[in-house]
This record gives sequence, structure tokens and C-alpha cells, in this order.
Amino acid sequence: MFGELTSSDIANSISMLRSYHKGPIIVVEGVTDSRLYSKFVDREAVKIISAYSKENVRRSVSEVWGSRNDKKVIGILDADIDRLCGKTYNPPIFLPDKRDMETMLMSTRALEDVLAEYSEPELLESFEKNYGEVRDVVARSSYPIGLFMFISARDRMGFSFKNIDHSMFINRKTLAIDIRGMIEEVFSQSQNKGISKKELADMISEEEEVLTDPWIAVRGHDAVSVLAIGLSETFGSYNAKGIKNGQVSGALRLAFSFDYFEDTDLYRDTMKWSQKHNFVLWITR
Repeated sequence: MFGELTSSDIANSISMLRSYHKGPIIVVEGVTDSRLYSKFVDREAVKIISAYSKENVRRSVSEVWGSRNDKKVIGILDADIDRLCGKTYNPPIFLPDKRDMETMLMSTRALEDVLAEYSEPELLESFEKNYGEVRDVVARSSYPIGLFMFISARDRMGFSFKNIDHSMFINRKTLAIDIRGMIEEVFSQSQNKGISKKELADMISEEEEVLTDPWIAVRGHDAVSVLAIGLSETFGSYNAKGIKNGQVSGALRLAFSFDYFEDTDLYRDTMKWSQKHNFVLWITR
């Protein structure tokens, strides 16, 4: 049902909402985005609408802002591979600091809070002594997947990354990625695209050389999967055994406090915009 909604449907919902709500409206991609940002608004004064797709956010906000002259609406959407492609957006569309919501959370101290809850201190200390900080390890093990996704989209290869099994190519002890194993796993989920695995490995390596910030390429789904493997198999405490991706994502959202949000570019940019247009978007202390 949600997949059938169009940007016009979302724009119409916003217009209908205006019959009783005169305050700001935030349009986001999905339910989990709504859950996160609702923590930081006065729910009576600010409404959050899920548009169920990136294009629905972009188009519906453009329509109500332009054609319908509604200046108290903003959209927040994931960057995905847009930054890798050099694509930018202008207000009232805003992007999280990293590639998507989950990677933005993981780049803050919310990650340390989750580790404090679910890791065994001695095991975590030993892991980080041998392999580096968990945040950096997760990024190193995730960004090659994001680069593969970028290459596939750029060159219209059509590979599928939806159902890949990260345990097939992530080392459970070190969390290091086996890039050839990752390529093999993606191939197993996709039709033969007429390109060799070695060619793809070389292309990923070439993109790595020009990547300035790994988090631009890291997809949240992959980062969460790698972290879940680490917690379940390597440095987690008894309450992390068998932890699922959804639990890790939920824990990161719960740990992401207003203090952490206040320190993001997304907060600063949207605050500046809302003040310019004379409305209050986020809660204040």
C-alpha cells in the first residue's frame, strides 16, 4: 500500500493537515526516521510525515513549497550515493551528516553508549587494542560495499544488495571484510552482469584511492550488520549474544540524545533555516 503512494498523495496529505495544523511539518522517508526525529520536536507543535520513498520526499516538499506556497515544510532524506556522485540539495531539503540516518548515529557518541550497554569491557579493550576503534573498523569493513553500490548504479549494472549475508564475508574475529567474498555474495544475489569479479575488485580499489571520507560511502544497513556480528561473536556481553540488526538500530536511536543531535550539521542547518523563516522546528532547552 505504502509503495503505491505518490508525491502528490503526500502533498495532498500535507494540505489536508493544514486544516487544523498551522505549524512546521517535517517530511521524512520512513517510519524509523519519524521515530528518531520525533524525539526532538514538540509533537503538538510540529508534525512529521513519512513519505515512504526518497523521491516522494523531494517531490512533495518541492510541490508544497513552490506551487502551494507552504513555507513551513522541510524534507529530510538520506544522501545514499548522492555525495559520491557529486549531487547536492538545497533547502528546504536537508541531508544527514553521513550517508544515512544510521551512519549519522554511528558517527556520534551514541555508538559508545551502545557499546557500553552491550559489550564486555575486557573483550572490547582487547579488540580495539589489536584492530583499532570499533567505529573505524566498522567503517573500513562497510565502505567497500557502498563503493560497489555506487559503481553498480553509476554504470547501470543492476546488482542487488538487498539480501546479502554479511557473515559470508566479514571475519567474525577481526571484522575485516573479504572484498572478493563480498563480490561473490553480491553475485549470488544478482543475475550475471557480464563483468568479471576481478574487474569489479579493481574498480572498487580505484574508487578507494580517491575516497576522502569512508563514511560518505558507508551504508547504515551494512555498518549495523558488521557491528551486530562484532557484538554477537567477538566483544559482546552475555546480553548481546544473537543480537539482531533491528535491535542494534533501535539501540542506536534510543542512545541518540538531543545533546548528540545538537552537535550535528543537520541540526545546525535546519535550525538556521527555521529561524530565517520564523518558525520553531526543534525543542529548546
